[in-house]
Amino acid sequence: MKLGFIGTGKITSSVVTGICRSKISFNKIILSPRSKSVSQTLKKKFKKISIAKNNQEILNSCNWIFLAVTPTVGQKIIKNLKFRPNHTIISFISTMTLPQLKKAIKVKAEIVRAIPLPPISLKKGPVPIFPPNKKVKFFFDKIGKTIEIKNEKLSLNFWTMSSIMAPYYEILNHLSSWLKKRGLSKTEAENYITSLFLGLSINASQNKYKNLKELVKKSQTPKGLNEQALKKLRKLNFYQKLNITSKNILSRLKRK
Repeated sequence: MKLGFIGTGKITSSVVTGICRSKISFNKIILSPRSKSVSQTLKKKFKKISIAKNNQEILNSCNWIFLAVTPTVGQKIIKNLKFRPNHTIISFISTMTLPQLKKAIKVKAEIVRAIPLPPISLKKGPVPIFPPNKKVKFFFDKIGKTIEIKNEKLSLNFWTMSSIMAPYYEILNHLSSWLKKRGLSKTEAENYITSLFLGLSINASQNKYKNLKELVKKSQTPKGLNEQALKKLRKLNFYQKLNITSKNILSRLKRK
């Protein structure tokens, strides 16, 4: 299996890193010359990685093709590339729908949309895919947790949630900064906050209660600190603003 990546940004770097750290069997990974610094770094770091002279060379040499460019770039370059019917094409492009991809690719190849995120470099995190595909699911299950989407319209909801990364890290940053202002070192503060949220995430993923709402309830005690914090954040409309932000992101995606 030869894997080719068109586009070498953050997501390509994360996916390639995850693949190279996994038990996925492949012959070669070929990267596009775009973003030379990323391509060169990956080539130096891992074996069996080479850099193509151009994007068509990737299609000519590989049987799995990963489209990891922005929607604007994708609209421009995909229609000019010559794909083969035996290609397995994985698109990471947020707003190019399956019908749009089929029209641009022009041949009856196997096409799947996927939404990997940076934690995939650690073989962690969800990877929503559409349409459901056993082969692609088997592949991504080795570097993350595949979620098969049966309705393409629902994929926009997952893309919306992918926008929570920076806001989430900003929460960690704010809380660790609060601790630093009260005497902890940068290392102590950041280690505590990241460990705290990691533990909470693992606890939530292994939730023994019937749902997350129940976990919220069970994490409070009457007149306790968690109850006080939750009431204050609700009074400040913190969670309502999360919903509003998500709706705004979803509206933007629908306009594309």
